[in-house]
Amino acid sequence: MPRERLVMDMRDTVVYAIGDVHGCHDELRALEQKIQLDAQQFRGRKIIIMLGDYVDRGPQSRRVIEHLMAPPPKGFLRVSLAGNHEVAMLAYLDGYLSREPWLRVGGRETLFSYGVDPERLADLYGSSDEVDARIRAAIPAAHVAFMRTLPVMVCSDNFVFVHAGIRPGIALEAQDEADLLNIREEFFRAVHRLDRWVVHGHTIVDVPKLDGRRLDIDTGAFETGRLTAVRIVGKYGRMLSSKD
Repeated sequence: MPRERLVMDMRDTVVYAIGDVHGCHDELRALEQKIQLDAQQFRGRKIIIMLGDYVDRGPQSRRVIEHLMAPPPKGFLRVSLAGNHEVAMLAYLDGYLSREPWLRVGGRETLFSYGVDPERLADLYGSSDEVDARIRAAIPAAHVAFMRTLPVMVCSDNFVFVHAGIRPGIALEAQDEADLLNIREEFFRAVHRLDRWVVHGHTIVDVPKLDGRRLDIDTGAFETGRLTAVRIVGKYGRMLSSKD
């Protein structure tokens, strides 16, 4: 099933987009507190848009998913987009991706957060199928269902919010889902052709800065302890960080 692509009217709306969380629950909570304080100066609708990659690499993927399944901060709407790491986790759980490739990109840390040690299971059970069955049984069905329902893009007249980026020259409704989740170089090279501002994560940067109409806000929270958000009001943006 293709993932939803949401169209939003963002007039009279304050948007806070948050970059890749990767299991950094404490940083997400700290950043949300800063967002709530910052938002007190504004009236009107307030939306938090999460740009995907909630699991893998960092220590608390389970808590991040539980947090995003719970109600958003008071006075906010929240839209959580899919990232390539949620898609990879589902591919493993559904049997389309073998265990080792997922463990190598951060799945091991995700399993630890669910109380599962894949190496210990491999020692206990001779059968790889048995190990996979026990891992799959340990992930709550509600978490799997949540990851399945994540949309892949939010767009308005002036903005696109997406995990990785878009392929220039192709209409938004015709974009390939794999590009929205994974694209890098083709997107970066053609930023001068963008007709809207694109806010994304997926590729780690030291400091978010505009490149044409592209803004990457993935500051590698699992390595740096710095989770970044951009607040957008009209056509003006301001950065917030979990660490400042």
